[in-house]
Amino acid sequence: MTNGNKMKIAITAFGIAKDILQQKQIELNCSESASVGDVRAQLIQNFPDFEKLASLKFAVNTEYVADDYELSANDEVVLIPPVSGG
Repeated sequence: MTNGNKMKIAITAFGIAKDILQQKQIELNCSESASVGDVRAQLIQNFPDFEKLASLKFAVNTEYVADDYELSANDEVVLIPPVSGG
């Protein structure tokens, strides 16, 4: 990660991800070339309980993405926790 420009990423959380954050939406400051994996690592660093969610999925602008997806400023990132059936 470089010391280049920073961007803010808006994150919306549902289910247990929202419980971990204790709010539905947060903003993260990321480097300009941040990937979804970087956001995942930052969330785990700030909220260690995310490490327990092995199947936490990320969607950017309504599409599921992998950890190598590169983010842009103004992207909307949604955390989609594992869903348990019953």
